[in-house]
Amino acid sequence: MQTRNKFFDDIAKVATSAAGTLTGMKGEIEHLIRHKVESLINSMNLVTREEFEVANAMIAKARENQDKLEKKIKVLEKKVNNKTPRNTKKETK
Repeated sequence: MQTRNKFFDDIAKVATSAAGTLTGMKGEIEHLIRHKVESLINSMNLVTREEFEVANAMIAKARENQDKLEKKIKVLEKKVNNKTPRNTKKETK
């Protein structure tokens, strides 16, 4: 009976060792993948969040200015159209 207990003890030790090895390998693989993904992202030359927010604010301000200018143009066009005579043909005798 003593040999069986030793046998099971040895199997348990091997299983525990294998589980520890697999856990270590998992951590190593995760580290390698994380490193590769970070390298890929850095090589893509992406903008930072701060740069994106600044550009987004500039675009919003430009849109507001464009809307204001379009309204001013419409008002000026109405003024010009109201001042020009409608019948511009010269009368000949």
